[in-house]
Amino acid sequence: MHDTEDIVLLGGYVDTHSESAFAGIVQRHINLVYSAALRFTGNSEDAQDVTQAVFVILAKKAAGLRSKTTLTGWLYETTRFTAMNFLTNKSRRQTREQEAYRRTIVNDAEAANVWSQIAPLLENAMSRLNEKDRMLIALRFFENKTIEETAALIGINEWAARKRVERTMEKLRAYFSRRGITSTAATVAGAISANSIQAAPAALAQTATAVAITKGTAASGSTLTLIQGALKIMAWTKAKTAIAVGIGVLLAAGTATVTVEEIKVHETNRDAWRSTGLTWQQVGETPPQVRILPTKFKPPVHNMQTCDGTRWGGIRVSVREILRASYRAAPGRVIFPAGEPQEKYDFISTLSHGTEEALRRELKNTLGFVGRSEVRDTDALALEVRNPDADGLKLAFWMPDEYGDLSHGHIHCFGEGLSWSPPMPPWGLTKYLEMIFQKPVVDKTGLTGFYNLDLRWKVNRDPQANQAALKQALLDQLGLELVPTNMPVEMLIVEKSK
Repeated sequence: MHDTEDIVLLGGYVDTHSESAFAGIVQRHINLVYSAALRFTGNSEDAQDVTQAVFVILAKKAAGLRSKTTLTGWLYETTRFTAMNFLTNKSRRQTREQEAYRRTIVNDAEAANVWSQIAPLLENAMSRLNEKDRMLIALRFFENKTIEETAALIGINEWAARKRVERTMEKLRAYFSRRGITSTAATVAGAISANSIQAAPAALAQTATAVAITKGTAASGSTLTLIQGALKIMAWTKAKTAIAVGIGVLLAAGTATVTVEEIKVHETNRDAWRSTGLTWQQVGETPPQVRILPTKFKPPVHNMQTCDGTRWGGIRVSVREILRASYRAAPGRVIFPAGEPQEKYDFISTLSHGTEEALRRELKNTLGFVGRSEVRDTDALALEVRNPDADGLKLAFWMPDEYGDLSHGHIHCFGEGLSWSPPMPPWGLTKYLEMIFQKPVVDKTGLTGFYNLDLRWKVNRDPQANQAALKQALLDQLGLELVPTNMPVEMLIVEKSK
């Protein structure tokens, strides 16, 4: 089920270029867009610029939106991209302002002040969620839909929606807790529901509509720059211009049931993916299937690929790496209480919908492993700034497809943030560091925005020597330091199913 009025208005604009239809869309959603932009920017004028840019982008892309689009989710995701692009140009100042504000309020833990505490951190917290959970929160709390309305709009049953809301709010609570804000998930939910939407300035809807109808030709130079930057980010990340829901997938108790048509596989191509040279293109082209098989390859073969961040394949990979794909687990944040298995596997998961849920079921059925999230006091590495003027730490404004090779002592992040923030790329420097150090790497730099990083070091076969070389290169080239610490971290606990 989708919002009928949105569908009618969007269709009216696409079919007849009706200004009144577009104005109706703006009027229905401007408070959502403006409020999210305001949380990102912390400034009403900046938020208005972002809001105008978002609706210009909608006008440009309206004809390409699919009939299954949930417009609330699409607008919220587009606002995030646009605001992040905006902050790239102001990241250092914005970081100092937000950090100063956070320090001012974080010591006040009274329930009455919970919103003032979480507001500066809310959008960062939302970035840690996957796209489906963000849409869930946007519908349930930003637009104050009932649980029944939310479930209907995203195409799942009421019970499943309620459980997903509970799990998502617990993730947000844990995020705020790690930053010194003590509260319950229910209190956080109430604070977001009551305060997250701010009324947009009275004239903004009219201005945004007028600028958007011209598809940006009437926009100011700064707004045009903002639009172009946001569109580049959206294109690079292969961001979906439609948030499709409910096509061939029924969610029940948090898992996906895939239709028979989805799992029909062309037998002639069934094993074509099992090759040493598996590429992300092959993963994307592999017929829908989910399989985990004992590897048929010998060392040193190792290959892990993803297509669009949801479909995965791997050759001679560890259980840890399969968990990374199925649970979106950060590389250094997986715990095996009974010991980590050493066997290697070939796996593929290429369903167009529900592929991660199906891969989790396959893990349970074939290997007997299940995972659960738990916040634990954990030995970790804090990434801190030692030299903010290091030559290698450069802000970026675009993101080409270029990558480094860890095995050859090269981390190449073009246009990536420093933090590992699943599920949306850019993945960030901390993810690569976790792959080397196999423990949580927590971003304590306070730096936001996107960076061009080209980090190189001489690889050593001894793991400890290799880590020491990487630490030194990190300090010399990027001015960043890894400091040992122990802190609460959300970990994936992996155990044998009962």
